[in-house]
Amino acid sequence: MATYKKRGYKPKNKEEEVEVVEESSTTAEVFNSLDEGASKTEEWVADNQKYILGGIGAVVLVVLVFLGYNNFVKEPNEAQASNELFQAQKHYDEALKASGTAKDSLFTLSLKGAEGKFGFEEIIANYGGTNAGNLARYYAGFAYLNTGAYQKAIDQLDGFKSDENVLQPAAYGGIADAFVQLNQLEEGLAYYDKAIKAAANNEYSTPRMLFKASLIAMEVGKSSVAAKYLEKIEKEYAQYATVNNVAAYLAKAKAM
Repeated sequence: MATYKKRGYKPKNKEEEVEVVEESSTTAEVFNSLDEGASKTEEWVADNQKYILGGIGAVVLVVLVFLGYNNFVKEPNEAQASNELFQAQKHYDEALKASGTAKDSLFTLSLKGAEGKFGFEEIIANYGGTNAGNLARYYAGFAYLNTGAYQKAIDQLDGFKSDENVLQPAAYGGIADAFVQLNQLEEGLAYYDKAIKAAANNEYSTPRMLFKASLIAMEVGKSSVAAKYLEKIEKEYAQYATVNNVAAYLAKAKAM
């Protein structure tokens, strides 16, 4: 059992003398090991100081580059892209209200640009990484869809990304429409299904996509899938069902 020994304590016999020496020796070893550890740490820091400072410098550089990119590249690009998008979008909106050759001409102006302003194509090429560039893909996709350039419509709308439940379902629906126009009905049906899921029960998008999907499902012989879509419309979107005579289509799907 270890006992406390006062300072200046003198051992009474050889056995106690050995014990005192051992305790002193053990304490000295502990402090020596601590000193050695501290010395090794200091040596390591000294030897590796340039690497440590380099690592800190690299972190600082990354932060500065990020801030510089946001302040001097990203924000100005967003502003420029938004400014260019305004005129192209104006032509697009006018095209939706026009008819005949005027309609096609305005869609072309929205894509190609006019009056010294970029169209959607150049906005995508020059500002593709901005929010305005992303939105330009959406408009370009539908401009192509309206002018019969179906593969280009698919390419642009497939590149558009959004988290909300109006534009993204509409983009998927546009891709589906383009596939249907290309007579690729199975692909079209798959994208109508994606549109339905992305719409998340949006009262405007969901019933429209369900109805389109049901028609294509019947066209490719998937009557049970068509019936499922139509029943959902009847159950959850009664007004849409009444206007579009969904009951008749549902009876046809069940008869198939």
